[in-house]
Amino acid sequence: MGFYVLTGISACDFPSEDKDGNGEEVLVFSDTLTVTASAYNSLRLQGEGNVNITAWGDTLVPGMKSIAVSRDLVRKGLTHGTPVVIEGFEGLFIVNDKMHQRWRNKIDIYMGINKEKAMDWGRKKVKISFPGQEQREVE
Repeated sequence: MGFYVLTGISACDFPSEDKDGNGEEVLVFSDTLTVTASAYNSLRLQGEGNVNITAWGDTLVPGMKSIAVSRDLVRKGLTHGTPVVIEGFEGLFIVNDKMHQRWRNKIDIYMGINKEKAMDWGRKKVKISFPGQEQREVE
């Protein structure tokens, strides 16, 4: 994993460039980290209150590609709404939730209400990529 370039990005709040001159927006995923990844569900036994509402107030819907991040990763640029590529998964995930302060260098991948899928995933070290600092600084 390393350097990703995605075109046609329009749902993100990150500045992009027209690199190829054809009008396609290009978002460069230049920052890469190795993190511990676990999985979670929106089930009563795994949370308090409304388990479909994230710490940032977003509503989780089974099937969406969402992750929660440890708070140290927020300080490294994985802020609310950041698009993320996760090794071993297809497509983009969006940072919609943050974890308890006790966790470090960790992401939690949302797996809807499929507890078995989350248990099968377990805990793994994965590489993640996200837009670099230069794209996070909105002028």
